[in-house]
Amino acid sequence: MKTLAKIPVTIVTGFLGSGKTTLLRHMLDNAQGRRIAVIVNEFGELGIDGEILKQCTIGCTEEEANGRVYELANGCLCCTVQEEFFPVMRELVARRGDIDHILIETSGLALPKPLVQAFQWPEIRSACTVDAVITVVDSPAVAAGTFAAFPDQVDAQRKLDPNLDHESPLHELFADQLASADLVILNKADLINPQDLAKVRAEVAEELPPAVKIIEASSGRLPLDVLLGLGNGSEEHIDSRHSHHDHHHDGDDHDDHDHDAFDSISIQLPQAEERVLLDALTQLVIKHGILRVKGFAAIPGKPMRLLIQGVGTRFDKHFDRAWGADESRVTKLVLIGQDLDAALLEASLRTALSA
Repeated sequence: MKTLAKIPVTIVTGFLGSGKTTLLRHMLDNAQGRRIAVIVNEFGELGIDGEILKQCTIGCTEEEANGRVYELANGCLCCTVQEEFFPVMRELVARRGDIDHILIETSGLALPKPLVQAFQWPEIRSACTVDAVITVVDSPAVAAGTFAAFPDQVDAQRKLDPNLDHESPLHELFADQLASADLVILNKADLINPQDLAKVRAEVAEELPPAVKIIEASSGRLPLDVLLGLGNGSEEHIDSRHSHHDHHHDGDDHDDHDHDAFDSISIQLPQAEERVLLDALTQLVIKHGILRVKGFAAIPGKPMRLLIQGVGTRFDKHFDRAWGADESRVTKLVLIGQDLDAALLEASLRTALSA
């Protein structure tokens, strides 16, 4: 009987807004026949990131596309592996003959080390290996000394996380994301000058073993041969990688880790003019400190739905596909933040859209 090779797994980590999802989209768009399963670790009942990634399954049926994306919507994969990650991996292992590679996108604060350590479990270890941990770095943010595109929002998430040292600066959390890296991508390299990029490279290199490669990218556009097939077997040496986060997972207090302080609110709205909707969302973000906005909007007179992704007050949007004949032309959004009042936010949006 032929022995199946272990499934290689690539873990992609990085701060909110660093470009992780963009990198995964690029990898899926350029899969070149590779059969890739994706685990998306994000907040939000609608699974917006999963929907984005499903758009990249060019040439697949809807059923095949749906079978390629597994979403863990609790927002903290590293600290809930036994609750959700293990069953998902078990399902993928059962289908290992149909899968060439697994991609895992962690949430912005999910540190990769505990996740990599999960691949030491016998049932996973016998079937999978961590090909590489890729840390995506927001180069302009590091050059500015903030380490994240929206440091106040990332810092707010950090302070709400009981597993992180609340006295530590974001630099320590940034260093912990680098501590497990097998490959570091200096993303958005086109947005800073060569001198600043060289300083970012030097700063990042100080946190890494010499063997870890650092490469530059714009919007995650890199050859897949650079990203996949690295064969690091990261689970074999992850225990020797030390981070500031390590002591928080010692003992039994790990079970107390939750993210109940984060709210993820789903809102459904009628059609609205694009500019009116974006202006209303911007004001809502400013007034209520919303961290993320994701979703799809129905724009009057437009045959395609508008994909919206907001980080802070910065919104990226484009028309992603035509509305289906049997689809309701409505706007569906997920708002993520702290202490959010769903009824108040929905009423505020409806008022703004009807003005």
